[in-house]
Amino acid sequence: MIGRREDGQDQFFYAFDLDKVVPPDHLVRQIDSVLDLSWVHKELAPYYSHTGRPSIDPVLMIRMLIVGYVFAIRSERRICAEVQVNLAYRWFCKLGIEDKIPDHSVFCRARHERFRESDALRRVFEGVVARCIAVGLVGGEGFSIDASLIKADVDKKKRVPGDRPIAWPKAEEASHAVREYLAALDAAGRDEENNRGNDGDASDGGSRRKAPKEVSLTDPQATWVARPGVDPFFAYDANYLIDNKVGIIIDAEGTRANRVAEIAVTQTMMDRVRRRFGLRPQKLAGDSVYGAVRLLKWLVDCKITPHVPVWDKSARSDGTFSRADFVFDQKRNVYICPGGAELTSTGNIDQGHIVYYRASKNDCSSCSLKPKCTTAVVRKVTRDVNEEVRDRVRALANTEAFEQSRRERKKVEMRFAHMKRIL
Repeated sequence: MIGRREDGQDQFFYAFDLDKVVPPDHLVRQIDSVLDLSWVHKELAPYYSHTGRPSIDPVLMIRMLIVGYVFAIRSERRICAEVQVNLAYRWFCKLGIEDKIPDHSVFCRARHERFRESDALRRVFEGVVARCIAVGLVGGEGFSIDASLIKADVDKKKRVPGDRPIAWPKAEEASHAVREYLAALDAAGRDEENNRGNDGDASDGGSRRKAPKEVSLTDPQATWVARPGVDPFFAYDANYLIDNKVGIIIDAEGTRANRVAEIAVTQTMMDRVRRRFGLRPQKLAGDSVYGAVRLLKWLVDCKITPHVPVWDKSARSDGTFSRADFVFDQKRNVYICPGGAELTSTGNIDQGHIVYYRASKNDCSSCSLKPKCTTAVVRKVTRDVNEEVRDRVRALANTEAFEQSRRERKKVEMRFAHMKRIL
């Protein structure tokens, strides 16, 4: 016969052991068995006041963030709601059945203050990477680098052209993002003053700061991205450095969406991985964005083989001769044009890295190939002072090792897809 639950008074006392309700094979138990956060309190102690009310335990916040990442919970507000009702999450966060869940706003404050100032979240990340290395998931022989655009959480209508003066609010009235942006502008201005005092310091390649096309009044450090066929938007770059063996992310960094920043952060991440884990790969794979000669030379100097397409815009689409049609004579330091004439250089270096080779007026004026060469009085060809490095990297493009790196580099795209589609 069908059973019925008797209506009666609730039980007065309950004996409840949270540890017994979490299955032995649950993922949170596996993570907890290898997670060590014993260093967090000592690391963050200088960033807390010695007086006042007790704050939210930083270890609890880190554990809740791990729950959000592992189980694809997309917002901190939602993390708090899930930990409130999920017993396994409560167990992992070391919360009792009656313990109160912190408000979602504490995560925002912690990110902008203690976690950021102390680099605590990077310490957690590096701890995970160290575990992966210890169990053999990281090969250390080949790395891949890439960046992916992350839309900034701003209203793109609240923007102004970057070449116009902007009346920013006073520091005490400005948002955190605006204060950081203004501080960055001040620092950049001081750097430019120092460079001018050092005769420009030609080692920077002659780079000059250009005004951004658009500036967000909400988050000024976000970059305005305009691409064909896509509505423009403000964005940042998420930069990943992965090990090619199984695709473990061994370093990550957020930057402005800027090609120069992507190149610079590559060196930062490679150096950090070397210092932190003692890893120096034999090869680095990347797309053509990372084919700038400055980065290629740095890799070659570090004895790391660049499996990267060379960034080269010398090809012409109008049917006239490109630089590749000219032959460089290394011993004589001249270019030989398709008509057999020589292009010579004065040796002057422009913008810190460009050498110009020019043909003579007599050779060009009497050449039957001039209509296919140039409309100018004489033809000139540019060469980078580190062109030999570029030539060495170009030669690698036809090797099997290069093709293997191209295939392995696709793993970094999978990591971006995981971040954007699941997290």
